[in-house]
Amino acid sequence: MRSVGTVLALVVLATLVATFARRWRIPAPSLLVVAGLAVAMLPGTPEIEISPEIIGLVVLPPLLYASAEELSWRELRAVWKPVGVLSIGLVLASAAAVAAVASLVSPLSWQMAFVLGSVLASTDPVAVTALGRRLALPPKVQVLVQAESLFNDATSLVLFRVAVSVAVASAAASWGSAGGEFLLLAGGGTVIGAAVAGVVALIRRRTEDPVLETVIALVTPYAAYVLAEAAHTSGVTSVVVAGVVLGGRGDRLTNARIRLQLHAVYGTVVFLLESVVFSLIGLALPAQVQALSDGDRAWPLYALAVAATLIAVRLLWLAPLSAVVQRKGGITRMNWRVPVVLTWAGTRGVVPLAAALSIPVATNPDSPLAERPLVLVLTTSVVVATLVVQGFSLATVVRRSGIALEPDHTEREEASARCSLAHAGLGRLDEISELEAVPDVVLDRLRRGLTARLDDARDRLAESNGDGTTTESADLVYRQLRRDLIAIEAAELQHLYDEHRISDTTRRRLQRSLDLEEARLTDA
Repeated sequence: MRSVGTVLALVVLATLVATFARRWRIPAPSLLVVAGLAVAMLPGTPEIEISPEIIGLVVLPPLLYASAEELSWRELRAVWKPVGVLSIGLVLASAAAVAAVASLVSPLSWQMAFVLGSVLASTDPVAVTALGRRLALPPKVQVLVQAESLFNDATSLVLFRVAVSVAVASAAASWGSAGGEFLLLAGGGTVIGAAVAGVVALIRRRTEDPVLETVIALVTPYAAYVLAEAAHTSGVTSVVVAGVVLGGRGDRLTNARIRLQLHAVYGTVVFLLESVVFSLIGLALPAQVQALSDGDRAWPLYALAVAATLIAVRLLWLAPLSAVVQRKGGITRMNWRVPVVLTWAGTRGVVPLAAALSIPVATNPDSPLAERPLVLVLTTSVVVATLVVQGFSLATVVRRSGIALEPDHTEREEASARCSLAHAGLGRLDEISELEAVPDVVLDRLRRGLTARLDDARDRLAESNGDGTTTESADLVYRQLRRDLIAIEAAELQHLYDEHRISDTTRRRLQRSLDLEEARLTDA
């Protein structure tokens, strides 16, 4: 970036585009990339240079952490085997296929084709989460796509390091040492991420200061990333593990008021960072193209071949894997709609671009690293292609596949859960009325509120299928008892989730509703 003014202008542009994308129900990443490309084409637009250090250290940690927090630990346990197969096997297959195709159709040497394959081998968690946030995918499908993109970093990072060392030294790859490095990156990142999560959980249990809690939440992903990178392990894996661990325990670490504040602050941070980073991808491509030599002017054809290879390999890998999973589940007639959706959801984004930018600049014109500009252009153009083509059409593919959850399904599930919560609250209220001397006016007010909630929930299900106590003291008693009933409803909500009667999405939505009511009672 040339100046602070350029940064501020980019933030304003990205925020405006992302705001209109939400209003028009258009995938924000896709529209931001297109807007970035359009602005870069305008005369007088300053040349944008993206620093891999800024992306890796400033942008990625909070975005990865936010994506990991959204993962359901229950659904993640159910899909860990296919996630492992995709995170290792599919990454290796994609890297090999891209390397072979790139070395055949483009002027890249086999060493730099290998580098390109390792860069583009893994899906991007930031793009996958941003694109899939508004899709009504079944929980297991949503978690499978998201978890794959979060946990395949260690494999692609090891491949990238091996590929760059081969390009620099022009020596054969040592796959034995690569396997050891993979264990170090993945295992070390997992241990450090879990340790950071444990320390943060201990601290958050002992504080109820909203400002301190917010600072801790913002610092946590950066601490996990920096500590892991300092230990020469995977910073991305560390952040993901910390996010998954803390995300599954967030409701038990803080009170409702702090949870609402953290949700608002993190939502703002994620919105701004996503808006800026996807705009940067579009802004950077024209300048990268201008840096190419005359012999690389057929780069659009090369990029098209590489993008097609990634999609084809992904489909060929997912189809038999899906067939095996369905057969083990007792399904005799294979459903090919799921692998098609999973294939189309495998977009590339910020992480591959950061890896390509970190390729060393060649000092020797005869070195394979001299082909770095072409690798950078192909990486960015494939990222742009997947974000634009797959991003704009993903909702249509999901809708036509027939696997998307119908709105009625979600409404019925939520209404049924609300009935259970209201029944749990009424049961507790009956116990209180028998054991404690509570003013009748308070009991009547609480019972009317819970009964109204119960009637409202039943209506939704039907559509889809005066003792002398002063007013002020009664209000105080009401707020205290209502908070007690909210705790009972929250416990019942967790019970419904543990028994697999509701999805994680419904649990989070209803928990937020309870948090909002509890915060209003506290502020009253």
